[in-house]
Amino acid sequence: MTRVCLLITLRRGNSLKDPRPSWRVRNMVDKQLILDSVGPVQAVLDAHDGVVNVVDTTDGVIMISLEGGCTGCSATPMTAMQIYYSLMKLDQVEDVVFVNGELPAYMRSFIDDKLNSE
Repeated sequence: MTRVCLLITLRRGNSLKDPRPSWRVRNMVDKQLILDSVGPVQAVLDAHDGVVNVVDTTDGVIMISLEGGCTGCSATPMTAMQIYYSLMKLDQVEDVVFVNGELPAYMRSFIDDKLNSE
């Protein structure tokens, strides 16, 4: 669904009448750059059927969902922290938010507490 919205925004912003990219597109971080930055963690996720889904990247706030094998896995909080630190090294990234409704509440709470304490 995000991809469809992005295509519509690109089409509007890059029309022949207005060659400037739209505001929303200019302020988005490239999703492939994000996935490449997760690199070392991705190898472990692949082995355990985990999936990193980039939900949104507007204004440098990266919204990520950990899915698949990550759901209910006891290593998910540590994985999330590794992803967080990897992405915060990128100049374009202002913040990383994990938005997975499938994670148990105690895991979301642990991740939030750890990241907020630093």
